[in-house]
Amino acid sequence: MHSTRDAAVAGFMLVTTALLCAAAGAGIGVLVGAPLALAVVGVFVGFGLGFRLVYTRFKDI
Repeated sequence: MHSTRDAAVAGFMLVTTALLCAAAGAGIGVLVGAPLALAVVGVFVGFGLGFRLVYTRFKDI
């Protein structure tokens, strides 16, 4: 039996990764001149990367 703490950590990892990638995309977008567009791209990249991180961290569960 696994605790709900594992689910909370997985969700936190997913959301945090998406937010960090969105911030990085917005930062790069400020330099290029399209912060909103690259922030949206960063969110999608972040969710993909977040799912990958959660899978590698919790694949044995």
